[in-house]
Amino acid sequence: MTRARRRLLLGGLALGGLTLSGVVAQRSGSLFNSCQALLPPTPAVDELIRSAWEGVDARRFLDCHVHLVGTGDSGSGIEVNPQMESLFYPLQYAQRLFYLNAGCVHDAPGRVDDSYVERMQNLVDGLRPGARLLLFAFDRFHDVDGRASRQRSSFYTPNAYAQAVAARHPQYFAWAASIHPYRGDCVEALAAAVAGGALAVKWLPPAMGIDPSSPLCDRFYAALAAADLPLISHAGEEKAVHGGDQQAFGNPLLLRRALDHGVRVVVAHCASLGSAVDLDQGESAPQVACFDLFARLMGETRYEKLLFADISALTQRNRSAEILRVLIERSEWHPRLLNGSDYPLPGIVPLILPGEFAARGLLPPSAVVVLELVRQHNPLLFDFVLKRHLSSRGQRFAPTIFETRAFFERKTV
Repeated sequence: MTRARRRLLLGGLALGGLTLSGVVAQRSGSLFNSCQALLPPTPAVDELIRSAWEGVDARRFLDCHVHLVGTGDSGSGIEVNPQMESLFYPLQYAQRLFYLNAGCVHDAPGRVDDSYVERMQNLVDGLRPGARLLLFAFDRFHDVDGRASRQRSSFYTPNAYAQAVAARHPQYFAWAASIHPYRGDCVEALAAAVAGGALAVKWLPPAMGIDPSSPLCDRFYAALAAADLPLISHAGEEKAVHGGDQQAFGNPLLLRRALDHGVRVVVAHCASLGSAVDLDQGESAPQVACFDLFARLMGETRYEKLLFADISALTQRNRSAEILRVLIERSEWHPRLLNGSDYPLPGIVPLILPGEFAARGLLPPSAVVVLELVRQHNPLLFDFVLKRHLSSRGQRFAPTIFETRAFFERKTV
């Protein structure tokens, strides 16, 4: 990575609200993923990893929140908004370079798509046999008339590409479709995704321009419920993907419409960032934390078998450590929590600092240096091992949270 790019990235971090104060405590000596390969065997590393897998069956491990990204240089059909490649938009440009480094494809001109997939395969090989990843397609922004807008889309990953990658490497990957519900062909696209083996549908409402409470979604919800395909929907504020930038659509309460149609909903990140209007008190009500609105939904008995959440991104520095404590301690929620890494984001070094968790009493101090070593070789393993060793008041995330495969398995008649 050139010196000029590094300077630009530092500026982008400052613009994006990522402070660097914890980097010294982290003692990694670098803001960037060094993208090393095979993890060296040492007693400390081996023991931390062994204890992380204790009680978890790797054959049931399916990381349910993995982004399939690239540049389209393989003919994949992936599209990247030109703003992310322009110095006139320094924050988005810097984010793109960090994402490329996190996926270890920053030095792969002309074959970014293929290198990204190969790197993920290598990372899965560093887990245990049977572990797999759920790869996300990503639809474009659409307006209320169902028209796609490339200008308002940060990126686009076609369903066909996600399906093809999973089909080529079934021992490593499964896939989730992304279908905008305002599309005129949304029901037909869902049928094609089901036939193609999709295990879920992924939405990011603020970026895609989806109001989950709109009647425009009803026919799609009916088809989803009939197919018994879960909807993984972002809730809370969205910082990583700009797109339509309609933050109000991240309100967790808007997902009631899907739940009332009988759709199994997975709330990404447990709605752990930002605030939204408490719509239960009216549209003019004050804003409250999105996590509190999510917790309210989790407490409604009518949704006990429909509402779930993934624990991706919870360890990132822009999330509240107190929310993480709540989720660890509320063991009655654990059967409804699913593990996801939000890859490639665990490979962005400043986003997750194990030393800060140790300082808050959530992580044994002895684990910090070992985790930093693991991350430089395998961010997926780092994410898993970190979460398995977090604790609060004697509680830890239950092993079943990491055995998500059964939740997504398609029922056969």
